[in-house]
Amino acid sequence: MSHSTTEHAHHWEVSWAPMVLTAGILFLVPLTFAAYFVYQNELNAIIFAGIGTPLVLIGISKWVSEGLTQKPLLAGVSPSALPFFIISEVFIFLGLFASYWTMRLSAGENWPPAGTPEHMNLVLPLIMTVLLVGSSLTYHVAEHHLDHDNLGGFRSWLMLTMLLGLLFLGCTIYEYHHLLGMNFGPSTNAYSSAFFSITGFHASHVIVGLGIFAAVLLPAFAGKTNKYFAFCAGLYWHFVDIVWFFVASQVYYW
Repeated sequence: MSHSTTEHAHHWEVSWAPMVLTAGILFLVPLTFAAYFVYQNELNAIIFAGIGTPLVLIGISKWVSEGLTQKPLLAGVSPSALPFFIISEVFIFLGLFASYWTMRLSAGENWPPAGTPEHMNLVLPLIMTVLLVGSSLTYHVAEHHLDHDNLGGFRSWLMLTMLLGLLFLGCTIYEYHHLLGMNFGPSTNAYSSAFFSITGFHASHVIVGLGIFAAVLLPAFAGKTNKYFAFCAGLYWHFVDIVWFFVASQVYYW
């Protein structure tokens, strides 16, 4: 009995990463959005975002790096468990889309509502689509190199994937800056609220994906890799890529 108890206790794992990640999400999402969009306090929004962003990145990096260095209790369970997480994310996106569809269909001929720019940039989302699709392709090549134990190729293609993701975020920031300069913000009308909510929520997933990639890349420079984590990181990124097709087709072209 004592031997069994000792063996069981030996497998307990303790990590501060989930708590840090949760705190980061709290600062980055509800507090930042409330400060900026509800209370119109830009200084507090910047402070909350400045606290939340590094906490999210640190939490993700620590959590994933632990998976690269620690032996899991159940080997190979992550590829089976991740789809359940993605399904939960799908339902969150569906909630946002359902709200948008309800407003869109209810408005009928009166869409888009007053206050919407007459000519939305419809070329930029095409460029952003090319960037995301390209990033999925480059990560597929990176995984191919990893499967053949070519860490150098894996790192190079992973960094290219991250660069494409950063360019995608740069396009989002550019578009937000341009629209806000035209006095089209989240509180302008029903369409703007849906537009910034849906595209912003998707952008937050891109940020998380880049954080996961960073957590996979940094240990790879020291020769530490875990194919399960690399596979799950890619699966999550491909999910973010696929969701973008729905985001772009709905909020830009319908």
